[in-house]
Amino acid sequence: MEKEIKLVQGNEACAEAAIAAGVRFFGGYPITPATEIAEVMAKRLPEVGGVFIQMEDEIGSISAVIGAAAGGAKAMTATSGPGLSMMQELVSSAIIMEIPMVIVNVQRVGPGLGAITGADMDMMQPRWGPHGGMPIIALTPASVEETYHLTVRAVNLSEKFRTPVYLLTDAGVGHMREKMVIPKPEDLEIVDRPRPTGPCDQYKCCEPDETGIPPMADYGTGYRQHHNSAIHDHYGMTAMSDNKMISYLIKRLNAKFDPYLDEIVQCEGKWLDDADIVVFAYGVVARSAEAAAEMAREKGIKVGVLRPITIWPFPDEAVRKAAEKAHTIIVAELNTGQLYYEVERASHGQAKLDLLSRVDSLMITPQQVLERIMEASK
Repeated sequence: MEKEIKLVQGNEACAEAAIAAGVRFFGGYPITPATEIAEVMAKRLPEVGGVFIQMEDEIGSISAVIGAAAGGAKAMTATSGPGLSMMQELVSSAIIMEIPMVIVNVQRVGPGLGAITGADMDMMQPRWGPHGGMPIIALTPASVEETYHLTVRAVNLSEKFRTPVYLLTDAGVGHMREKMVIPKPEDLEIVDRPRPTGPCDQYKCCEPDETGIPPMADYGTGYRQHHNSAIHDHYGMTAMSDNKMISYLIKRLNAKFDPYLDEIVQCEGKWLDDADIVVFAYGVVARSAEAAAEMAREKGIKVGVLRPITIWPFPDEAVRKAAEKAHTIIVAELNTGQLYYEVERASHGQAKLDLLSRVDSLMITPQQVLERIMEASK
């Protein structure tokens, strides 16, 4: 059977991938440049037995997603920066309750309402937006086809680790159209949340098993559970005055991903083995970085590209290795420099850092990256 190839918009790919991964609930509120995701979900979810609901605002949207996910459904929402700001308190609640869900942020320019054009100005928001400082997983695609596959991966990671997972795209990736190969359902790896298998009367809904993740029962299956956004014990009951339990829960949530970092953290490196200059770029900017690196190599300049696919947890090890070999790392971002400081931290001063920033809502071009490469090569 021949491969099915279609011309697909990034936001459409995200919605179709979520359905392929088993998402059957979407709660959202329209916002540019993410609205197409809600539009596709509104049409497609009823066709596969799922539920779409448009809430009165983003707070109601993520509340509905939490409820659906707690009830056993794979659930998702999509928004942009202003909407994500409204969701943050509930994201914190989902983290401490260990509710699996996917949050798509199709980023745009600026604080407040900003502008509706694309940028990468919310890169720190998933990590530090929710109060309490808990770690989180965030992925960022550079193409329409990668948007599809990373959406599936985001659903899988959220289910496996019982955690909110972010997909950070922007108006560039979300609104562009590219041809992509539509995966066959049997070719996709689909992960479901861990569920209890022992006696109902021995189930402790918040006690992790040997994997470090608590099995999560569906309501109505006989297992008693209590979702509680306060500090809680293994039964989910409030333990806000129990100092030992406070320490235990906070430390467990902070270390939740540590044994799985090799599985979670993804990076793509090109021409890094002999690179004197490395361009660190992600999302749609990485496309310009790769084009510039090819042009530079034609001129005899040894340039490599390090593209983080997982933004959080941050790919410290990949950055450290790149800094050990290169004399300069150029960080190209559609913001005033957010992951620049993470690169600075992870490189331990082993390479000179240079920020290539653009914030006028236009794309960083290959020529701009090449000019910065030429300056660094002198």
